[in-house]
Amino acid sequence: MLKAKTSLLMILSLVLFAATAMPVQAQDASDKDKKEKKVYTGPAVLWLAPEDIETRNLLVGAGGEAMKPDLSRVTFVEVKEGGWSTKYRVTDGKGEEWVAKLSKEAQPETAANRLLWAIGYETEIAHLVPELVIQGKGTFKNVKLEARPKDVKRDGYWMWANNPFVGKPEFQGLKIMMVLINNWDMKDDNNAILVTKGVTDSERRFIVSDLGATFGKTGGLISRSRNKPSDYVKAEFVNGVKGNVVDFNYGGKMGKAFEGITIDDAKWLASWLSKLSDEQLKDAFRAGNYTPEEVNQLAAAVRSRINALTNLSSTRASN
Repeated sequence: MLKAKTSLLMILSLVLFAATAMPVQAQDASDKDKKEKKVYTGPAVLWLAPEDIETRNLLVGAGGEAMKPDLSRVTFVEVKEGGWSTKYRVTDGKGEEWVAKLSKEAQPETAANRLLWAIGYETEIAHLVPELVIQGKGTFKNVKLEARPKDVKRDGYWMWANNPFVGKPEFQGLKIMMVLINNWDMKDDNNAILVTKGVTDSERRFIVSDLGATFGKTGGLISRSRNKPSDYVKAEFVNGVKGNVVDFNYGGKMGKAFEGITIDDAKWLASWLSKLSDEQLKDAFRAGNYTPEEVNQLAAAVRSRINALTNLSSTRASN
């Protein structure tokens, strides 16, 4: 009898637990739906025409010399949770805050950041430090420092399927850039919206904030790679063209985002990328502290992809 009562109590407990858990799950689903249906209002920017593109310094990148970190003393503040890489919040010699990324993503993310910024996309302010002493933690190689300016607030993330730029050339171009750099980790929460603190109706800057899973191959779930130049230079870029639609070779997340990209979209992007010199392309990878051999290989592979976009032509779809 005691065992029967115990079993009955256990069943009742499980039923009560399930009943109380259901509203929470329903609320979570509702919250998710609200995020997916979020309506953006007010001024927003994703891309601005880079009129000075031929002279942009890809070694220094966004923010210029004035926004480079003071490496005289970098001090650990706390661990920054989330993501594939180990990240620390740190302060530099001037007391400015940065996020230090310590992983093999630091190099490709820095190079990807430079290429996006070079052609007019809004980006983080980021710098790769070949060897960095973080007081309170130790010495690390190839650390990417990402600025956290005091006057900038991160106002959530934006979605690939729902944003103010859907259908516009600059948004189509951004998606193509994700294939061009082989970014296979295209998740909504890898994007960010930046606003100026204390400013009513501040312009919202839409950026791709995590570009670490790049310059490898997209491939399948097991065969994907990041920061592997030998994989990147061998990877296919364009499978072909059907009518006016480009079929890109992409095996990463958000694959549907690349459906319906046209030759005109590709050539819009190529018209900007083609303005970059070979030295600028190399500087993007020098900024990521790649070896001279890797710099040459990666820059040549990017140039080849730019040329492929430029030379696209329509073909009749096969029956």
